Amino acid sequence: MQVTALVWGITIAVILGLFVFDFFAHVRTPHEPTFRESGFWSAVYIGLALAFGGVIAWKWGGTFAGEYYAGFVTEKALSVDNLFIFLIIMSTFAVPRIYQQKVLLIGIVVALVMRGVFIAVGAAAISAFSWVFYLFGFFLVYTAVKLLKESGHEVEEEQKRDSRIVALIKRFVPTTETYDGDKLVTRIDGRRALTPMLLALVAIGFADLLFALDSIPAIYGLTEEPYIVFTANAFALMGLRQLFFLIGGLLDRLVYLSYGLAAILAFIGVKLVLHALHENNLPFINGGEHVSVPEISTALSLSVILGILVVATVASLLRTRGQARPKSAAGPGE
Repeated sequence: MQVTALVWGITIAVILGLFVFDFFAHVRTPHEPTFRESGFWSAVYIGLALAFGGVIAWKWGGTFAGEYYAGFVTEKALSVDNLFIFLIIMSTFAVPRIYQQKVLLIGIVVALVMRGVFIAVGAAAISAFSWVFYLFGFFLVYTAVKLLKESGHEVEEEQKRDSRIVALIKRFVPTTETYDGDKLVTRIDGRRALTPMLLALVAIGFADLLFALDSIPAIYGLTEEPYIVFTANAFALMGLRQLFFLIGGLLDRLVYLSYGLAAILAFIGVKLVLHALHENNLPFINGGEHVSVPEISTALSLSVILGILVVATVASLLRTRGQARPKSAAGPGE
């Protein structure tokens, strides 16, 4: 897949332009987004993502388009799980509903920048060392096991993490418990102090870092093309703000989503290890020769990922049908 510097430049410019448009059109003036607004723009961004896959098919062929769609679906699923963490952070810092859009958009931009760095590092590592696929594969399997162990305890784990972050910040700089509009820094008795808005952004930024550690190895298990990795991540993050308000009330009902994501990460981890064995050049494995193992195709990967997500979602909704929502998982701003 040959991607020129011009194509890279145009792609990055368009993606940044969409984020700038999102800020000035929806976030600059604080307001509570309606269900209709959130639904419309979620559909627009998902439509753009699907259409971009068509562009890849037209320009580089169906194989790369399949890799893009598989990567996009995986990253979108991981992003939905991330929304639950964002919801916990919003609740922990009591971010007013009218300001949640700003916090989310800034956090999403930070996530894209972090993932861009990880994508570049991952591409360089894969180019130089084929055995990196072993590390990625084992790391994803480890992450899947960890996700299973923490399932059902996400609120407690995130609140512990947030409290440690806040305690560390308070040791070095003055903070306040009171919001001053959407300001990140305010003045109290003539002294500058950080507002809870900035603390929430720091917590989301740290969460974004942890998300990147999981998501980048996962998508490199589906494609080795940095351009596809970047665009799939970018389009998965676009519309995430609107999705937060659109399905915020349903997040607590997706009780089996973590199990589904753990299965997906484990599946991709195994796929990476098989690929690493197929490309093996480590002297202590099969004498440095390639190992004859089956490789999982992109079509099969996409089918398995979609199947797991459908089963996890349907099972979750059936399991929680008619149940009252717990206070700890109340919708955004509630």
